[in-house]
Amino acid sequence: MQDVIIVGGSFAGLTAAMQLGRACRKVTVLDTGLNRNRYAEHTHNIFGHDGTPPGELLAEARKQVQGYPMVQIVSAKAQRVTGEPEDFRITTADGETISGRRLILSYGIVDQLPDIPGFAQCWGNTVIHCPFCHGYEVAGKRWGLLYSSPMSLHAPALYANWTDDITLILDGHDIPDEERHKLEKRGVTLEDGKLASITHDQGRLGGITLEDGTEIALEALYAHPRNRPSADLHAQLGLDMKDTPTGTMIAVGDMQATSRPGIFAAGDLVTGMHSVTFANNTGSLAAMGALHSMMA
Repeated sequence: MQDVIIVGGSFAGLTAAMQLGRACRKVTVLDTGLNRNRYAEHTHNIFGHDGTPPGELLAEARKQVQGYPMVQIVSAKAQRVTGEPEDFRITTADGETISGRRLILSYGIVDQLPDIPGFAQCWGNTVIHCPFCHGYEVAGKRWGLLYSSPMSLHAPALYANWTDDITLILDGHDIPDEERHKLEKRGVTLEDGKLASITHDQGRLGGITLEDGTEIALEALYAHPRNRPSADLHAQLGLDMKDTPTGTMIAVGDMQATSRPGIFAAGDLVTGMHSVTFANNTGSLAAMGALHSMMA
């Protein structure tokens, strides 16, 4: 019987595992090795590790976590979950069953990329989602933003910190005239057409083409595709969920507690602010939540 089973061994899950290991708790981490940011060349805003490839960060983190003898990392996919506090049971795709007193779900999300030529090849490098993560490297250059929701209308005001050359691709969506006038007053170029393809050189964006043949030179394209949780354990457990502009996430309260006792969640599953920093913070809080619940 483990004290805590952690499903998902990327940044949030490993942070929780380290904290629990240092608390001398028995922990099993189940991980598929498919971290969401594996497409990115570098991670940023990580104190002491700015610019380090995410794979290198995770490899070093796994090595450090495995230095705690009460923590084991298992390369396996969690297939099924049952049980209650003090006796949760996870069955892996290999048929193994692991029992634990508490659960932390940190299996992240999967981006549902549109079927647009060049999009997947540039994703995480020059087709990006966060200016804080990637904006500095393309500051002062030509940026595009692909409309995904009304939230897209507010993004150019933020992006102006990095560049004054912003094109909003409305992708066939209508927006209120008032919003159009506000954006034009800010100097934002508006393109009404739908995105047809992306021109690139090994993931380095050169420009985009709209369905009407319009070509636009860009060096970065911000996009926010729909996403979904990368597993369905939350659905099996009947956890409360929250809608976001691009998908759904697990609803959590204090110390990352979900709607069911003994179950905590962390990482991209619980926040729309998708970054390593937020993942680490929520992982640490989830570990503390699990610890406090066992003490109680």
